[in-house]
Amino acid sequence: MTADHPADLTIVTLLPRLLDTNGDAANARVLAQRARWAGLSARIVAVQSAADLPEAVDLVVIGSGTDTDLVAARDALATLAEPLRAWLAGGVPVVAVGTGWELLSAGLDLPDGSSVDGLGLVAGRASALPVRVADDLAVDAGGLRLLGFENHVRGYTGGATALGTVSYGIGNGDGTEGVVDGSFTGTHLHGPVLARNPELADRLLRAACHARGLTLAPSAQTESVDGIAKAARNQVAVRLSLTSE
Repeated sequence: MTADHPADLTIVTLLPRLLDTNGDAANARVLAQRARWAGLSARIVAVQSAADLPEAVDLVVIGSGTDTDLVAARDALATLAEPLRAWLAGGVPVVAVGTGWELLSAGLDLPDGSSVDGLGLVAGRASALPVRVADDLAVDAGGLRLLGFENHVRGYTGGATALGTVSYGIGNGDGTEGVVDGSFTGTHLHGPVLARNPELADRLLRAACHARGLTLAPSAQTESVDGIAKAARNQVAVRLSLTSE
């Protein structure tokens, strides 16, 4: 593949009409733009049903929704369970936020004591917290500091590996935040998380590029935007009495 004919990364965003309450479907736009700044072409495919699925998929984004839409979103995702299972088995990077993540687990607890079955595609389940959490969230994740906003009534238990440890906020409710299960990343971080934390975006992009034999090369535009994101994170860090980057 020559520089005149850059590879085309296909980024799928699942159910953006139902799962975009906090703007998290925009994580797909972040991935696509960062790929383009690195000299690659990228397209975003919004998948509302199996009929919308492209032939090849390099990355998958799932946003968050409301509890009133949980069953509708679960049933819609269930029609896509087989491709989701195949993507995860094949190592395709999948990032899911909030209820989009929870619906792929074994199940979700509701405030009234009832529960909703999930698809069981990732380990663990979304367990009830004593009260709703709505505040800043800071996470140490394998040498990265991740910052965002959490707004949820459930923690998470039984995940394969946590995304990181909480330095401010609640996260999963046990001092950890998120889950990493093979090529899957689940998190409570809104923001959108990949716009506020571009190093996490590039971690996902590198995995997708590696599978295609491509290299993700930062550009002057990337470095400029990353500087803005870093300054914004440092402002939050100061407010939360955390060490600046």
